[in-house]
Amino acid sequence: MIDLHSHVLPGLDDGTESLEDALALCEAAARDGITVLAATPHVRAHDYPTTPGQMEAALATLRAAGPALEVVPGGELDLAELDRPQEELRRFGLGGRPDTLLVETPYLGWPLDLAERLFRLRVQGFRVVLAHPERNGDVQERPELLEPIVQGGALVQLTAASVDGRLGANARRCSRTLLERGLVHLLASDAHAPSVRAVGLRAAVQEVGEELGRWLTVDVPRALLEGGEPPPRPVVRARRRSLFRRR
Repeated sequence: MIDLHSHVLPGLDDGTESLEDALALCEAAARDGITVLAATPHVRAHDYPTTPGQMEAALATLRAAGPALEVVPGGELDLAELDRPQEELRRFGLGGRPDTLLVETPYLGWPLDLAERLFRLRVQGFRVVLAHPERNGDVQERPELLEPIVQGGALVQLTAASVDGRLGANARRCSRTLLERGLVHLLASDAHAPSVRAVGLRAAVQEVGEELGRWLTVDVPRALLEGGEPPPRPVVRARRRSLFRRR
């Protein structure tokens, strides 16, 4: 599996605090079946004003320490950071792809111009991955808010812990709805530490089924890393009444 959202780089945000913790998170991810992990620290001026240089230096240190899997660069960009010079945005490119950006969905409120802002990035030549919208209260109440986002070319990433219920019933219910509407393209751990929001990507795959789970955790992220277009979404068997296991 390929995990394109984590906070594995130590000391940059609310993720791992030490190199030892970062290596432990990589070990946990590898045990879960992940072979490539994107290090995507928060890029938010008000609390985690990460610079491209800080991200690159921390990544080099982690790589030199011999993590248990391949670690690739990136950044989780706050909406307010999207006006940075394009050269800086490209250095935060997801998986090292300068044309692909991971954008953080706000937890509170829904910007009325979000679809337009993300589409402008597309016009500038960027591919956008929108992180964890299922944890936004407005989306939980109105999942159709994501329809113009996806129609505008953005890809949507859910957090594994939302899908398997570790982040509560509302996030799980919203994840189910978005998946069943075909509005989701990736699953990722958003892991912060081995014991805090643990990786658990395999458990989320089991929730949605192996065929769709592979598309969400292997086929689409691999296409992004290679600079290609995501393959067609697999058709879920008609006999299955839900993408999720019943509890």
